[in-house]
Amino acid sequence: MTAPAATGPGAPHPLDNPARSSLTGPHAHFAERRGRILRYPADVSTWLYLPDVPDAQDWADLAALAGPGGEVGLPPLDEEPPPGWEIVHRVDGVQLVDVSVVPAPAPEAVRLGPADVPEMLDLVARTRPGPFLPRTIELGTYLGIRRDGALVAMAGERLHPPGWTEISAVCTDESVRGQGLASRLVLAVAHGIRERGETPFLHTSASNTTAIRLYESLGFRLRRRTQFLSALAPVALPPADGTRRPVER
Repeated sequence: MTAPAATGPGAPHPLDNPARSSLTGPHAHFAERRGRILRYPADVSTWLYLPDVPDAQDWADLAALAGPGGEVGLPPLDEEPPPGWEIVHRVDGVQLVDVSVVPAPAPEAVRLGPADVPEMLDLVARTRPGPFLPRTIELGTYLGIRRDGALVAMAGERLHPPGWTEISAVCTDESVRGQGLASRLVLAVAHGIRERGETPFLHTSASNTTAIRLYESLGFRLRRRTQFLSALAPVALPPADGTRRPVER
């Protein structure tokens, strides 16, 4: 298969900043905007767009969106945040893309809906695949596998840059690990993505070598290395510099 390319000569690749690509594209209806900042609602996703070189006004706008002491996810930064911000989570990560995945439906998988969210949150709390919030399910299709009525594995769709969909929240309860459930769910979610004519991609921690080996065995390959950050906004909102700018397009 041929993966979608950038939109034009010299244009950034949609996956270079997948939050911006999503929030100005298929997920624009989720976007909360202030100045140049774009973010998902706090109960949907921690991902946001912050300019590559944020200035004082950008940080003030982000602090206003987060609220005093609010926690936000941050893209990789060349410099530390300004005084008052506290980095509370910093993890090296990888971005992998589908180059030879052979997707397939999973007959035992069921589509999960809003009524399943409490069980999904419980499974995420036990397995810690990464952020999954009360409204994350609104971002795309989530599939799960149940045993004796209990949800024991799931995977679904999160970021949605044009032409691409991220597979996320891949997790399996410890009691059923080693049975190939994660592989079947990833391939089933990928099947739905490919049916739409899009290409799957995903993120994981660089230290999660078990997951990386699994994804590579399914046909994903490393595209780039990145970093996942989260920070607490200042308790007192910083002063803005008085400069207002339109949102970057």
